[in-house]
Amino acid sequence: MRLHRFFGNFDLRKERFAVSDRELINQWRNVLRFEIGSELVLCDGKLNEALARIISFDKNSAEIEILGISKNESEPKRSVALYVSILKGEHAEIVAVKATEIGVSEIVPIISERTVKQSVRPERLLKVIREAAEQSGRGVIPTLHEPLPLMLALRQASVYDTNFFLHYSGDDISNFAGKNFHTAGVFVGPEGGWTGAEIALAKKSDFKIVTLGNLTLRAETAAIVGVYSVLRMM
Repeated sequence: MRLHRFFGNFDLRKERFAVSDRELINQWRNVLRFEIGSELVLCDGKLNEALARIISFDKNSAEIEILGISKNESEPKRSVALYVSILKGEHAEIVAVKATEIGVSEIVPIISERTVKQSVRPERLLKVIREAAEQSGRGVIPTLHEPLPLMLALRQASVYDTNFFLHYSGDDISNFAGKNFHTAGVFVGPEGGWTGAEIALAKKSDFKIVTLGNLTLRAETAAIVGVYSVLRMM
């Protein structure tokens, strides 16, 4: 049986310590029905994780015993940041969850000319990102950045080895397989697509304009497929 995993500010160097996070204790007691003796995996968000056991429990805290410590080996070797225009409704959450499960390292909401929604719910997004990281066996939690105008996002992404700007007019993304890079940005436009001026700006910034194929993908699908393609590009 696979054990439940939890991220937190845990000092895994200690043999025993108390956990008093109310939300976490409520989840353990009332949702997962943990008891004294229940085993779980605790992660510090820095690739360190520990097999642990609950040795005492009440409604406010739990005392934990560390049974063994290991290093998470599941993280992708390549670091990919997803720059995605703010999407409407639940689509922003879907992208955050799936990109986290795939292995993205950063998520940057961006505001482009055709972006309809101008803000995100950071608390909610952080929650679903953390839960997705726990569920998928990540060793770190992807960083969620504040929303940025596209111009600033392009400038910020210039630090990466390469950047991919998704648009149907571009070269097939598979053409870039075999390129040697360790960091990358993936840019996904809004539901209404990029404007011609934005595509020209990306080209001027030396970004690679790429397409994911002949079919028209929704923005959230393009974000997920785009990140996966770049992470697995060999």
